Amino acid sequence: MLKVRDLVVNYGAIQAVKGVSFDVQQGEIVTLIGANGAGKSTLLHTISGLMRPVSGSIHYLDQPIQKTAAPKIVRAGISQVPEGRHIFPGLSVQENLQMGAFLRQDRGQLAQTYQQVYDYFPILKKRRHQDAATLSGGEQQMLAMGRALMAQPKLMLLDEPSMGLAPIFINEIFEIIKAINQAGTTVLLIEQNANQALKIADRGYVLASGQVKLSGRGSELLANSEVQKAYLGG
Repeated sequence: MLKVRDLVVNYGAIQAVKGVSFDVQQGEIVTLIGANGAGKSTLLHTISGLMRPVSGSIHYLDQPIQKTAAPKIVRAGISQVPEGRHIFPGLSVQENLQMGAFLRQDRGQLAQTYQQVYDYFPILKKRRHQDAATLSGGEQQMLAMGRALMAQPKLMLLDEPSMGLAPIFINEIFEIIKAINQAGTTVLLIEQNANQALKIADRGYVLASGQVKLSGRGSELLANSEVQKAYLGG
C-alpha cells in the first residue's frame, strides 16, 4: 500500500530524515519507534504532503505522491492524526468531526460514518454538543482519531497517540487502534511507547538519527535485546 524509498527530508537547516526506506502492506499495523528527534513526525508530515522531500520517493497504491498536495492525498485515502491532537477549540465535538469530512463528496453517507465513529468512541456521542476544548486529553485524542476516520481513510497515520495520556486511556486507545485496523483500515503508527506499539504491530521499524536501524515483526523487536535496552527499560 505504501512504499517509501531512500527518503531524505530537511527540517529547516537540519537533515531530519536520511535515506529512509520502509513498506506498509494493506491491512497491516506498522509502527515506527524511536527517541525524540529521530525523524518520525517529519516522515509522517512528508507522507501527508505537509513537507516536501529533498530526494527519494513515496508511492501510495503504486502512485508517486511525494509532490502531491495534502488535500489530494487526503482524497486518495490517507488521513493523519497529528501529534498533540490539534482539535479545533470553540467548535463542538460534532463540528470537529464535520471538519474531518470536509473533502467528502458523498454527503449522504455522513450519518453512517458519524455512527461508526460514535460506535468506537461512545463518549464523543455523549459530548457531541460540548466545546471540544473542554474535553480531557484522552477524549481529545479520541476526537482527533474520530475526525480522521470521518474522511474514510484507507491508511491512517497516527502520530504519538498515547502522548500525555493517563494509563487507562492509553490502553483504551490501543484497543481502538486494533479495532479500526480489524475493520479494514491500514495503520502506520508513530509511538514513543514502544512496548504498547510493538504489541499490536504486525511489523516495526526502529528509527535513530533519521535512519532505520532495525526492522522486523513486532514480536521480534519486542524480544530484541537492543530494543529492550534502548526503549523498553530492559
